[in-house]
Amino acid sequence: MPQIPGGKHHDLTIGELSARSGVAASALHFYERNGLIVAERTGGNQRRYRRDTLRRVAFIRTSQRVGMSLADIRAALDSLPDGRTPTKRDWARLSAGWRQQLDERIAALEHLRNDLDGCIGCGCLSLKRCSLQNPDDSLGDEGTGPRRWLDA
Repeated sequence: MPQIPGGKHHDLTIGELSARSGVAASALHFYERNGLIVAERTGGNQRRYRRDTLRRVAFIRTSQRVGMSLADIRAALDSLPDGRTPTKRDWARLSAGWRQQLDERIAALEHLRNDLDGCIGCGCLSLKRCSLQNPDDSLGDEGTGPRRWLDA
């Protein structure tokens, strides 16, 4: 682990953060541009990340894996006092708030799975009756072609 004189650990370079987090440098730049992580600049204009950025990146990646949007993740991180890194307690609180969204997505996917045999994915295209999006051809009254997409 790199150290500075006096035995203290230095901040991480983009390459070190990428290697330690398993996230590509380009993704870290994207996170930074979108306000999810913060870097300080050296006199030579090189990025340096505080070590707790590793936990922030882990939080971001885990949140993405459970299906949360970057806007939701940014809002969650912005809700933390002084922009601090999320703790286990923070994760429990934030993920509990996301539970309803996830339950709604799961229900929509289950509905799609259960009615998939009668759906070609667009909502109505050329079907007279789509049990998933166009029961009784109600959208046919609005005109031809696809009339709506999932409300997601």
